[in-house]
Amino acid sequence: MRNILLLIFMLILEYDVSGQETILQYLSGTDKDHTVKWDFMCTRGRNSGKWSDIQVPSNWEQQGFGTYNYYQDIQNPDEQGLYKYSFNLSELYKEKKIFIVFCASMTETEVRINGRSAGPIHQGGFYEFKYNITDLVQFDKPNLLEVTVSKRSTNNSINFAERKADFWMFGGIFRPVYLEILPIHFIQRVAINAQANGDFNMQVFSNAGPGQLVEAQVYQLNGKSIDKPFVLSAGDSILHHHFQGIQLWNPEQPNLYFVTVSIKEGGKIIHTIKQRFGFRTAELREQDGFYVNGTKILFKGVCRHSEWPETGRTLSKAVHLMDIKAMKDMNMNAVRMSHYPPDKEFLDLCDSIGLFVLDELTGWQAAYDTIVGRRLVKELVIRDVNHPSIVLWDNGNEGGWNRALDNDYALYDPQKRHVIHPWERFNGTNTKHYPDFKYIQKEIANAKEVFFPTEFMHGLFDGGQGAALDDFWKEMMKHPHAAGGFLWSFHDEGIIRGDRHDSIDVAGNQAPDGIVGPHREKEGSYNTVKEIWSPVYIESNSMNRRFDGRLEIENRYFFTNLDSCKFEWKLFVFPKTGEQSTKPKLLQKGFVQLPGIAPGEKGLLNIPFIADHNADALYLIAYDAKADTICTWSWALKSPEAISKASVAVAESGITTTKENKQSLTVTSDGISYYFDKKTGFLEHVFNGEKNISFGEGPALAGSSLTLNIFKHSLQMNTCIVEPTYFGDSLRVKWIFQKGKLPRLEYSYRIKDTSDFQGITFNYPENKINGIKWMGRGPYRVWKNRLKGQQLGVWEKPYNNTITGENWNYPEFKGWYSELYWMRLENKEADFTIYSKQENTFLEMLKPEKPGAASNNNTSPPFPEGNIGFMHAISAIGTKFQKAELMGPQSAKNIRQNNLLLTGGLYFDFR
Repeated sequence: MRNILLLIFMLILEYDVSGQETILQYLSGTDKDHTVKWDFMCTRGRNSGKWSDIQVPSNWEQQGFGTYNYYQDIQNPDEQGLYKYSFNLSELYKEKKIFIVFCASMTETEVRINGRSAGPIHQGGFYEFKYNITDLVQFDKPNLLEVTVSKRSTNNSINFAERKADFWMFGGIFRPVYLEILPIHFIQRVAINAQANGDFNMQVFSNAGPGQLVEAQVYQLNGKSIDKPFVLSAGDSILHHHFQGIQLWNPEQPNLYFVTVSIKEGGKIIHTIKQRFGFRTAELREQDGFYVNGTKILFKGVCRHSEWPETGRTLSKAVHLMDIKAMKDMNMNAVRMSHYPPDKEFLDLCDSIGLFVLDELTGWQAAYDTIVGRRLVKELVIRDVNHPSIVLWDNGNEGGWNRALDNDYALYDPQKRHVIHPWERFNGTNTKHYPDFKYIQKEIANAKEVFFPTEFMHGLFDGGQGAALDDFWKEMMKHPHAAGGFLWSFHDEGIIRGDRHDSIDVAGNQAPDGIVGPHREKEGSYNTVKEIWSPVYIESNSMNRRFDGRLEIENRYFFTNLDSCKFEWKLFVFPKTGEQSTKPKLLQKGFVQLPGIAPGEKGLLNIPFIADHNADALYLIAYDAKADTICTWSWALKSPEAISKASVAVAESGITTTKENKQSLTVTSDGISYYFDKKTGFLEHVFNGEKNISFGEGPALAGSSLTLNIFKHSLQMNTCIVEPTYFGDSLRVKWIFQKGKLPRLEYSYRIKDTSDFQGITFNYPENKINGIKWMGRGPYRVWKNRLKGQQLGVWEKPYNNTITGENWNYPEFKGWYSELYWMRLENKEADFTIYSKQENTFLEMLKPEKPGAASNNNTSPPFPEGNIGFMHAISAIGTKFQKAELMGPQSAKNIRQNNLLLTGGLYFDFR
């Protein structure tokens, strides 16, 4: 019985080895989480000059070796990594072709097998390459693989294109290494052109011999065949077929197929490969736009580096999936590879989940020479050509293009995808980087090329990204040849530095540019981008208190009718100030299915909730066909005054009294004492009967110096009124202390000139603050030009001193908060609550610190002197390259005309 089982096993093994598919034997691991130890020695830097071991794939800096450099190899540019690894080969492979494949190794790679060269040294750090080692391997004993990897290339154009650039300069075999084991006659690769009209053309590169034929069969992903097999015609290298009734690929419905391609001889399969693809047509129509499957589209994209803090450029499917899911969650439909081709697995996921891709040849402001550039273009295109997600080739970046290479992409790409020069007016496109608002307006007025900035809204620290995007996007959509744009960038390029106690290094102000942090921590812009780019678009200020249940909706999808979407509405009552929970109480909810609204069209959504509901807010959530959340909107159904009225009455505790001397006035009401400075007119501090509360130095007019004119106060019928007046007519203040009610502050002022902010402020010692609980929009802070994306609710967060892009404890604590109803300051003295009577009040909660690496104030907007403020208007934030006022109407300074009086009211609860 054992002999029979052994015979069956040997037959199965022989079938697998001699059978149809390519055999892969990994010598390294497959990703950052699955690695293999090789022998290793680094020649310079940390732990150099001695043999040890290293995990492969990896960047050796992240394994404790060598030297860190950003932008250029300043330190130890001649650093090398020496690798050794022994492997065995089955004797069953003796009649096979054997190739060794390096998915990428930076920068220059010399490979030896059993002491003999595998071929020419490979130059270029981001590209897949292979050697035929059939004649170098042995089957009766272990094989020795020796690899020398040099950071510096002997080709200076590579050093300028790859190793003098705005990213980390790593070294090492950072993508997998494997053996490719093939029959003598095999299919090397295919290049597919599957058009939206069903035409299918596939170039087949093989060494099929006489009497052998090449046959193809297309399948759905579930394995169901489509149409009949078709065969390569004699003397032809291209398989042709036409399919009816196919489903097209686009980011909204990423329909995929696969084709099996086989070499056959006498009915026997000699070799077969499987290649996934999608039917789609991508074309740039000059002086018109970018079209996919005949539909004009807009790129809602972001630029992405391939990087993870612990492992550098060695990533995993889990990281790729995390990033793509975040992009899709932000309602993006495109990603630009910056500034090099990504892992194959990333492109596979873009195909299957649905993202347009701009695939890029490295060249950051400097280009490869023509000889090496032509080889690298070929390596790039033949690896990536069959991905339907790729719709454009980027020939370098920001001047890093060799124009002699522009036509080389089409040599290997049967789809003839368009080639662009990011940043340049070229080939019918204008991909200008970092335009300001006026540039957009001028471009619209003089429209010629198809316009899509391949970098814009630079996200250094907390600037750019969602800030000013609302204005930019509305303006860009007016361009007759608009094709969208790509935010810079997806994540902060932070790496764990083993030589700096495992701290995260973002290279000062050069790399913290993301919408998310190094470990993909969400910044405030994340939710703003999600709302602005929502394909189900509702103008968030489109509802008022007399809402009748109808909302206008616009379909901003390109391929999807809104009858495939579902809407859920919810009516909530929020917790009161004294409640521990922040969770709202659900009163009513329901679902609404829209009638058909075609892409680009508008329609009405009717929400059938019961009018007599007493709810505080309405939430509306849109879901796509897969039940993923597209966007959430929330609107207040009660005014701040209505909310505060429920809390104004308090238990009476004695009569209201006053006490004064030359320096101060003390008002005591319901057992709490309020101390005023008679020289400034400001509240100085409060005593609640047990503890002193250091809240005071206000109300001051934000951004102005006040000089007290008269300090008046009166006490009648248990009501005390305190009215300081100031020279000029800028600020009017009236404190009202009434027995059995919370103290009330009424104030008014005029702003005659432009200003960064408008409102009143107080002060409280920052070192005594523990946290804040508030009703308003949250959980993130806002800027004047980044208001969208936050939801109405009750929120709570502990104090932090997070500086966006320098540490990543998000959401940040300090900054502006919108639509304030009330806030409870949690502190070391005694917690207290302040209610707003006024709609659209902004809360100032401390002043964010300026990033230590900031070279200008563009991303550090002005704040008042006082650290707790109640504002009618707040400051906007700029970008790395532009001041805020250059970024559109919402980014301009605040203007009040016609001497308009601004008014406000607050209630204070120090109990």
